[in-house]
Amino acid sequence: MKAVVQRVTNATLCCNGKLVSEIANGLVVYFGVAQGDSEQKADYLAKKIASLRVFSDEQGKMNLSCLNLKYQILCVSQFTLLADLSHGNRPSFSGAENPQRANEIYEYFCKRLEQEGVEVKRGVFGGDMTISQVNQGPVTVIYEI
Repeated sequence: MKAVVQRVTNATLCCNGKLVSEIANGLVVYFGVAQGDSEQKADYLAKKIASLRVFSDEQGKMNLSCLNLKYQILCVSQFTLLADLSHGNRPSFSGAENPQRANEIYEYFCKRLEQEGVEVKRGVFGGDMTISQVNQGPVTVIYEI
């Protein structure tokens, strides 16, 4: 399971030319499910990301989370995070979970984030999405479990 987490001042996600999701200050989470990943891993990751302290406090230190500030998360399923580039120039995605199971874990992960107390906006699983975001910092954190 991999997640790329980016701090943003805003983000929009469109699919087929239509606005699907939009957030102001918060996090964009690109989420990839590997073969054999479990709900237990999603539980752990949801707790970590909901509590991730990457927003500045009054002293300018990264000490606050989405939970503290009531910020939103835009969560986007992205199997390409599981790309294997060890051979040649064309990525192999053989390590990614099958789409049905990956979608189940993606939805589970989003629900777990919500249970942690964060408002979650979603992408379109398997969709050809266009995402616009304004990174703040930039701050990017990568989880691989």
